[in-house]
Amino acid sequence: MNDDGAENLAARQSVENSVTRFETGVLCMNERFPVVRRVVAAMLTAVVGLALSSVATTTSLAAEPTHGLSVFGDLKYPPDFEHFDYADPDAIKGGSVTLGRVGSYDNLNPWILKGQAAIGATTLYDTLTARSNNEPGTAYGLLAESIEVADDKRWVIFRLRREARWHDGVALTADDVVWTFDSIMSEGHPRYRTYWQAVATAEAIDPHTVKFSFKEGNNAELPLIIGELPVMPKHFWAEREFATTTLEPLLGSGPYRFGKIDPGRSISYERVDDYWGRNLPVRVGHENFDVLRYDYYRDASVMLEAFKAGDIDFRLENIARNWATAYEFPAVKEGRVVREELPDKALQTMQGFVVNLRQARFQDRRVREALGYAFDFEWMNENLFFGAYERTHSYFQNSEMQASGLPDGRELEILENLREQVPQSVFTEEFSLPSTDGSGNLRANYRQALRLFKEAGFSVRDGKMTNDATGENLDMEFLLGSASFEKIGLAYAKTLERLGITLKVRIVDSAQYEKRSEDFDFDMIIGAWRQSESPGNEQVDYWGSSTANKPGSRNTMGIANPAVDAIIKLIVAADSRDEQVAAARALDRVLLHERYIIPQWFGPTHRVAYWNKFSHPEIMPTTVLGFETWWVDPEKDAAL
Repeated sequence: MNDDGAENLAARQSVENSVTRFETGVLCMNERFPVVRRVVAAMLTAVVGLALSSVATTTSLAAEPTHGLSVFGDLKYPPDFEHFDYADPDAIKGGSVTLGRVGSYDNLNPWILKGQAAIGATTLYDTLTARSNNEPGTAYGLLAESIEVADDKRWVIFRLRREARWHDGVALTADDVVWTFDSIMSEGHPRYRTYWQAVATAEAIDPHTVKFSFKEGNNAELPLIIGELPVMPKHFWAEREFATTTLEPLLGSGPYRFGKIDPGRSISYERVDDYWGRNLPVRVGHENFDVLRYDYYRDASVMLEAFKAGDIDFRLENIARNWATAYEFPAVKEGRVVREELPDKALQTMQGFVVNLRQARFQDRRVREALGYAFDFEWMNENLFFGAYERTHSYFQNSEMQASGLPDGRELEILENLREQVPQSVFTEEFSLPSTDGSGNLRANYRQALRLFKEAGFSVRDGKMTNDATGENLDMEFLLGSASFEKIGLAYAKTLERLGITLKVRIVDSAQYEKRSEDFDFDMIIGAWRQSESPGNEQVDYWGSSTANKPGSRNTMGIANPAVDAIIKLIVAADSRDEQVAAARALDRVLLHERYIIPQWFGPTHRVAYWNKFSHPEIMPTTVLGFETWWVDPEKDAAL
């Protein structure tokens, strides 16, 4: 009976429709049969009462329809809210902005594995809900006017806004939602199939109502993550192959449509003036540019020069050296280019060197730990990064989910149940990373690394770190998709060389890099994972055994660890914030002690540089930069 909520909605509608038809017939009875009419009416009242009572009994298993969803706790914004705090309702619509991107593209469908999708292509599509960027684990209706979740979390019902339209004027319906889900799950990118794998079925209850049933109950995040579904037009794809790359402009329903397309070189998006959702609270103050253009560059240094020349309007600088030395050109001194460091209050990205666990030589944890002793962060930070960074010590850096000290309380209880499957250091040692004095002298670190290599069955022979059993040298290729990290790779290669390890730094074009990384064809790469303030089902794609060998998954290193799987299940099933935090800390601790990543660094601010034509809200979102709420100021633009 727990799965009958949507069917009960349909049943209620069916009963009420039948009542209407039957009442019409009764009322049309000839006045010559008043007794019969009274008897029939009484019978009708009794039957209808029983039917609706039955429907009401089963529908009571669902909570009341709401305008938003939250994993835990109350919603910040009430049903009648007008806009998010970090969006300015008076933001000016108009103007154009050009952004830069290193690489190329050969596909306009961002939801499949094949090809390299154009940046920005997702802006064509509305989702069922829109996430709030100053509340963790919270979303509000976008395509969905209201949302209803079963008490046991076995299903969610979205009631669509009747005004929702595709750009060709056709109404957006529940059939589009169902078709989208079925298509992505059967032919879409593997990461989406993993993300929504706990969803059993999608069904259209009526043209404006869609129900998603889940394979298991009591997963509070599932309604939120299915709310992120990008809905596509069924009628548009009726005579097209969804899983094939395309350069044909696709049909959307969102705030932008495709503009000028120059394959591999640039792509533009044009704001839809009569966009159906422009006045929704979740859209007010967003998507303010008339034209959003991306120009592609083969090299990051060339892209920087394009910004200096005024060909690019806005730049998020992720290279500390550039931030310290590359912005001394006249436009900055004249105030025509603005440099800002905006606070980054979000949970920080875990970024680090990743070795491929699918190769036998990296499966011993001691080998991975030994490689970490050769990474001299302190020297790099001083000599390459101008002291701009801090070392990352957690997969949930700067949050209450970051593991610290030794485990206790609920976290310890979780780990005790897995004691035989996790490193014993989890219980006895506070996690720490090797460090140096920044002088470049790693002698003490080298001693620790050589000890670990010896314990793992490696020794230095003729100047080469060698596997004692196989005779294989521990040489590696460090694969990069751009030259931005070349100096880091070369510096790391130099310290590894002292251990008898040759690290060859290889730079390939972006398409080849994406293909090789998705196929796990590498020895070492750089991986990055930006966690959610409310982690859940995405952890399977990040670290779950089921995704270790799934092409395109985010489980880049290839973790296949039953203990990690067990903790992920606890995170997903958490029924309170305290339980979620305890499980996340346990996961953080196990991942750290397994030495799956050699953590790198993070910065406490967003470093942005832009030509002085923009304004942005005074209140900034807490979880993202929020460039989608900026706008072109006509007076500033005219003054440039």
